[in-house]
Amino acid sequence: MIEPRLVLSSLTVLALAACAPSKDKDEGRDSAPPFGYELAMAKEAIPAIAEEASVVDLSVEELRAKLDAGDIRLIDVRTSEEVAQGIIPGAEHVALVDFDPASLDLSDGREVVLYCRSGRRSGIAGEKLTAHTGKPAAHLGGGILAWQEAGEAVEMP
Repeated sequence: MIEPRLVLSSLTVLALAACAPSKDKDEGRDSAPPFGYELAMAKEAIPAIAEEASVVDLSVEELRAKLDAGDIRLIDVRTSEEVAQGIIPGAEHVALVDFDPASLDLSDGREVVLYCRSGRRSGIAGEKLTAHTGKPAAHLGGGILAWQEAGEAVEMP
């Protein structure tokens, strides 16, 4: 009969031997990957983690500059009732309840900038857009309230 302590000791020695680093005989260095290698490779495999994808707040001034340059697609995610009270000139309306990033035609290469009343709902839409594209999304921090407070114009749809 085999003694349990002997079996346990043998298993412990085998486990330690399997985990011990081995030397590469040809190059004289460890053959194991460096510490943190697996995490670094996982970041490369998942673009959202690698790019630290997030929603970026734009100030009114930053949005104004982008609008003046003409290279953005501005989307208002407020309700139809809110939009009826005024919209930022050049914006298109896609209510948050209908916002589906997969249905947006992003082929023209323009940056999408989102806004709502205060910034909360456009942040939610931005998270959806980020999850879809794997890239940071932009929205107007403070929403149309900040836009109007800065003296910028709105138009009736």
